[in-house]
Amino acid sequence: MNKKYRLRNNIHFKKVYNRGKSYGNRLVVMYVYKNGMNHNRVGFSVTKKIGNSVVRNKVRRRMKESYRLNSHKIKDGYDLIFLPKVMANKASYSEIESAILHILKISHLLKE
Repeated sequence: MNKKYRLRNNIHFKKVYNRGKSYGNRLVVMYVYKNGMNHNRVGFSVTKKIGNSVVRNKVRRRMKESYRLNSHKIKDGYDLIFLPKVMANKASYSEIESAILHILKISHLLKE
């Protein structure tokens, strides 16, 4: 993923957390904030509640891949942060992908 499409600074994460709106289901929570750009920026954060570093990285990689494959379906101009819940460490890739698509649908961020 290109650097301009990533949220990297703590300042940007805090802005999305504090000013953005959150949506969630049993596997993933998503924070959304309008960024005023013509592209989306995305960040992934996995807490230590999920498991050891191997498990956390596996969950993060699955979320990143499901976002990458579906990014063309998402409306532009938003900062997005995806946070997995504890149950995500036992979920398969297809379950995580469907959870992310479900959140995008209920937040009205999917293109028609």
